[in-house]
This record gives sequence, structure tokens and C-alpha cells, in this order.
Amino acid sequence: MSGQDAPINPTGDPYQLLQIVRNPDGTITRALDIPETPPTSDPSLSISVHSKDIPINQSNNTWVRIYLPREALDSSSHLKLPLLVYCHGGGFILYSAASSHVHDHCVRLANELRVIIASVEYRLTPEHRLPAAYDDAVEALYRIKTTQDDWLTKYADFSNCFIMGMSAGGNIAYQAGLRVAAEADHLGPLNIRGLILQQPFFGGTQRSESELRLVTDPTLPLCVSDLLWELSLPIGVDRDHEYCNPTAGGGSKLLEKMRLLEWKVLVTGCDGDLLFDRQVELVKLLEEHGVHVVGHFSVGGCHGVDFHDSSRGKAFLEQVKNFILI
Repeated sequence: MSGQDAPINPTGDPYQLLQIVRNPDGTITRALDIPETPPTSDPSLSISVHSKDIPINQSNNTWVRIYLPREALDSSSHLKLPLLVYCHGGGFILYSAASSHVHDHCVRLANELRVIIASVEYRLTPEHRLPAAYDDAVEALYRIKTTQDDWLTKYADFSNCFIMGMSAGGNIAYQAGLRVAAEADHLGPLNIRGLILQQPFFGGTQRSESELRLVTDPTLPLCVSDLLWELSLPIGVDRDHEYCNPTAGGGSKLLEKMRLLEWKVLVTGCDGDLLFDRQVELVKLLEEHGVHVVGHFSVGGCHGVDFHDSSRGKAFLEQVKNFILI
């Protein structure tokens, strides 16, 4: 880590870049027109992956979208598929499990990895500041463990479950993972085997080298990262809060529980991403605590590159496939 939390004057207004307006009551108005895709649960449809929504908490309007590869329905084999509980990105403030690009990504994951995906619809900030999203992810895991839904009871291998997330979703997967590591004895028959963190979103008060180097990055400039944390963290705390900076205070004491459970953690990133140093630091932290961690870091790219570059997206899927099979 290097640099100080000095004022930055990057190009552009972060509110304009995110297409949001801050309201006097603390909420935001989102101007982005984000298309959504409904689930497709009709087994007669000739598609590779079926999907349907299962409620978690109706008072919070949270749910999970389950993605089931058609081959599981068509197969006479009773072999069950690994379960990936997925948290989408969006800086904690944007998107939904129903957003079309999230839906399409989960279809691809289910189809190419031959897994069942449970994509979590969690509450967004600043209307529901952290830890609300973490609460929702944990509640989703408990909902899944007690479900009577036949797609999960018949086809999901509850003994082979991973929590996965992209960007802010990677942050949620990490924080939810810490919580359920402490409660692992109560999650049966759901057995978490590890975490898959795709370019996870973390920060801190001191500027890292990659933050200073990429301060005006067109994909994720520092001013946008700072605003997302301002809108998401509990009011009155800074970016060295544990939700933002996992290395603060030497890391969570719950990492010892993760080590004892023999979880494994995959962290991916690239040095063209402003968040790169934070991701490398997380890998080092996990190594120091004796957690089995695999870091995959590439040269160039940008935040979200796996969605924009098909070759990198394919490489990421191969990394996840190998990680699950370890």
C-alpha cells in the first residue's frame, strides 16, 4: 500500500458516470435503463438452461433465481451437480438477479460448468446500507438448505456448494462466507467448500499503487469507487471498515474458522483494474492465515474484462472449472 487519502480530481462527475441522482432523504434515483429477463421454467422449451425464482424474504423482496442445465432433466443418471450460490456485481447500488446481463452470465455458468446456479436478489444501497446485502446472502443460504423445491432436492449436490460473486458480489460472497463459516454446523445438509471471488470490490483509506495509477480509468475511476463506498458503508465509518478493507486489523478472526473448515478460495483479477492491489492483498492475507487460496492475476484488462473479452471470459470459466474439481 502506498499513497495517502488525498483529494483526487479525476475527469467526470461520479454521479453522472453512474447515472444516479442523490435525493435529500438519502435514497438515489437510478437513470440507467437496465433490461431484465424473466425466468424460463417451462421444461418443454428447447433451451440449454432452465430457470425459476424462489422467494427468500417477501418483506425484503428478496429471492433466488435457480438455473438448472437441461441435461440434468434429460439425464437418466442420478448424479447430482455442484451448487454455486451467486451474487451479482453493480457496486452494491445497481442491477438485479433479473438484469439481462446477470441472467445471461448465470446461464453461461450453468451451461459451461455443468453446475446449478442460485443467483441471489439482495437489497441495494444506499436505501439498505451494508450489511443488508450480506444478511440477504446468508438468509438465501439458509433458505436453500431447507428448501423443498425439486430442482434443488433432486439435482443439486448440497455437499458440494460454493459461494461466488463478481465485483461487489465478490465482496458480498467473502463477507457472507465469513459469517457462514462461523455457523457451518447449522447449515447442514448444505456444505460450503469454498469461495469464488471474481475481481472482488475492496478498498481502504490509503491509496494503493493501482488506485493511483488508474485514478482516471474509464471503466472504474477512483471517484466512482469512492462514491460507491460512501453510498454503501454504514454512516459514520471510513473505508478502513472491515466491510471495505478486509486487511484492517490483520483480518477477520473468522479466517481461522475458514482454515479449520478447509475451505478453498479462488481470487481473480488483472493489473489493468483499479482494484488489483486490493485483490492481491486479500490473497496474501488468506495465505498468512493458512487458508487454501488460489490467485489468478493477468496482465492488462480492466474491471469487468471477463464480460467484455470473450477469450478472458473463457479463461475465467476454465479457472473456475478446475477450481471446483480440485
